[in-house]
This record gives sequence, structure tokens and C-alpha cells, in this order.
Amino acid sequence: MTRRTRPLAAALALATAVALLATSCSSSGSEDEDDPSADATGAQPPAATAAPVPGTPGTPDAPSSPADAGSPTAPAPGTPSAPPGTPGTPSVPGTPSAPGTPGRPVTPGTPTGPGTPGTPAAPGTPNAPGTPAAPAGARWQPTPGLAWQWQLGGGVDQSVDVPVYDIDGFETDASVVAALHAKGRKVICYINAGSWEDFRPDAAAFSQALQGTSNGWKGEKWFDIRKLDQLKPLMAARFDMCRQKGFDAVEPDTIEAYNQKSGFPLTPDDQLRYNRMLAGLAHDRGLAIGLKNDLEQVPALLGDFDFAVNEECAQFDECGRLSPFIQAGKAVFHVEYKLGTDRFCAKTKALGFSSMQKKLELDAWRKPC
Repeated sequence: MTRRTRPLAAALALATAVALLATSCSSSGSEDEDDPSADATGAQPPAATAAPVPGTPGTPDAPSSPADAGSPTAPAPGTPSAPPGTPGTPSVPGTPSAPGTPGRPVTPGTPTGPGTPGTPAAPGTPNAPGTPAAPAGARWQPTPGLAWQWQLGGGVDQSVDVPVYDIDGFETDASVVAALHAKGRKVICYINAGSWEDFRPDAAAFSQALQGTSNGWKGEKWFDIRKLDQLKPLMAARFDMCRQKGFDAVEPDTIEAYNQKSGFPLTPDDQLRYNRMLAGLAHDRGLAIGLKNDLEQVPALLGDFDFAVNEECAQFDECGRLSPFIQAGKAVFHVEYKLGTDRFCAKTKALGFSSMQKKLELDAWRKPC
């Protein structure tokens, strides 16, 4: 459920390359797993983790998108199959990378009061009333350079010593968020905001009229983002769930339908309206929100989003387009799948990004810059 806006052909090509690399055991991921400097996360049993729900949402953008826990080519739990173009610009799944040394804890950006943890909103009731607006200025503002962990597959490994975690909203229990908070971590709630997923507990709440063509992942279809009146309450319920579980921020995936073959005649303006609607829902709940990919609209959306989450900008030579976030004092959380850290860290660190290499299935393994 990640990068799905890349051309399907490219995605398939990448997928094939990944499969061949995996078979030959020559992929960067397999080689790095023996690297003593690699991050050992995932090797120890996770503490207070929530049992994974079938169909982990990976945000794999098709071709090179991170595989949320369910990348078509990676053994991500319940993840869609053949990778399409990514949600925002899908990319073909890149080959997993090698493990890396755990990132050193960094003091998180200006903390703000996250939503009060409480009984998680029933995921199957997306039409639940929205939560009251949080006080202005109460949300977390992640700053450039914060080390992070992005895990969408398997039980959350809480042993990674970094200040920011990005984990699945549906499959993570409030107790896990509370445990991470007790360790001084900020926690981002991953949800799919641009595509319907048949494995989610609230899937039945989305009418067929809202569902377009397949985004390339099994069981997923693009939303008709023009229908704000129908999608807004459904997304509000998901954001309520994130807030009630105590998350500090939201990472909405697949929010680049306008440049995909969605089955609807979507325009860039349709996407801007939808993405701004999502930002408003998050801010009303005291949650920070990240712009996932959608590089073409960074200039227009910079003021609406608190940070950025990007997949494979180094591989596609487009990292410079995210510089406005850094210049505005906002973090850019970045991952590469196919490229080894020696091929992108120097450049992205100079830009001020929080970069690391991950495996496409987005399990606990990581190799930070």
C-alpha cells in the first residue's frame, strides 16, 4: 500500500527484479542481513505488541512503494498482490535492503498533546461522529533530522531506539501506542486514505460507487475522491480511531489518485481539495499529518501538512522536490528499498532528511543513514 503511482510496467519490472534477486540471495537486503552494522530490530520478540490483523496495509506503492505490510512481492501480511503504480506515484517494489545499525534516539520535534488514548474507535463504524476539535497549537510538529522506524508488517518491535514510530492504525492496539509513549516515542498512525481495502473492518461502509479500478494491489480500488460528502465522514471515523488510540499523527496513504488510472476523471484540483480535507480532519483532532509522496503538489500543500513521508525519491532522482518541507522546518521521513545506503545517504542527509533503507514488506528490519 505504498508507492502506487509509478507505471504498472515499471512496477512489474521491479517486482520481477526483486523476485530474481531474492532467489539468488544477492539482493541488497539479503547481503546486509549479515552486516554486523545492520539494525538488529526484529530479532528480539516485540514487547506489548498487538496481534497483526490479516491483510496488513502496506503502503507499497506499486513499483517502488514501501510495502505496507502487504507488498505484492514481499511476504507482507495480507498485502495486495501484483504491485501497481503507487498511491501517489507508485513505484515498483524495490529490493529489500540490508540491515543497518539502529538509529540513535533523537529528541522528537516540538511535542504536542496527542489525542487522548482511549478505547479504540470501532473500526467497523466509520460513520461515527467526529471528535471535538483540539486546542489550536496542540499538535506535534516533527522537525528535520528525527530518526524514525516504519513498520507495517508483523507485531510492532518496540526495541528500536528512535524517537518516531510509524505503524498501522487498524492493527495496532492502544496499549502499544501507550507503551511507546512511555519510552518517549512519538507515534504516527498509518491508514489508507485513497483506496478501498476489502480486508479492513470498515470495508462495508464504502459503497461501490466510491470504488474505482484496482490500484494494482489485490483487494484494493481507488476512491472517487470527488465525493467529499461521502468520504469525509468515513475518513473522520478512521482519524477518530487514531486519536482515540493515542497516536500523535496520521500518515494517509495513496493520496495521488489524480495521476493514476483510477477509473474516474480526476484532476489535480480534485486531489488538492481531498488532501486538504484530510489535513483539516487531522488538525481538528490535534493530530499532525504527513504528505505521502505526491511530489507534484508539494508547493501547494506545504502549508497544510506538518511533515512528509516519501518512498524512493533517491532512486527516481526527485528528492530536491521535498526541500520546501525542510526549509519550512518540517521533517521529511524517507525510505529507499532497492538502493543501498551508500547510494543515497550522503545526499539525503545533506538535504536534512530522516532516511533509511527498508525491505519492501516494511517489517521491523531497517538500515538507517
